[in-house]
Amino acid sequence: MSHTVREKTRLLNRVRRIRGQVDAIERALESEAGCEQVMHVIAACRGAINGLLCEVVEAHIQTHLIDPLQGTHDESTQAATQLIDVVHSYFK
Repeated sequence: MSHTVREKTRLLNRVRRIRGQVDAIERALESEAGCEQVMHVIAACRGAINGLLCEVVEAHIQTHLIDPLQGTHDESTQAATQLIDVVHSYFK
């Protein structure tokens, strides 16, 4: 999936942070933390997963849908850029 070692490392680091957040959810539930605290930790985890998804979708669009030889004024490149903007706004 990742196209460079740097991208792979960055994505794996995000996944490891998400794993830590999921562990925090488990600890909060096991310790019978208050509803507000549990919901806060779940929301943070959800945000992290959405961020990861957004990054992967953007990389896919940039790698497989945008032709770098066409330039930025090509209609399909502009459409792909608009799609990336929508993905970012949707997953914020």
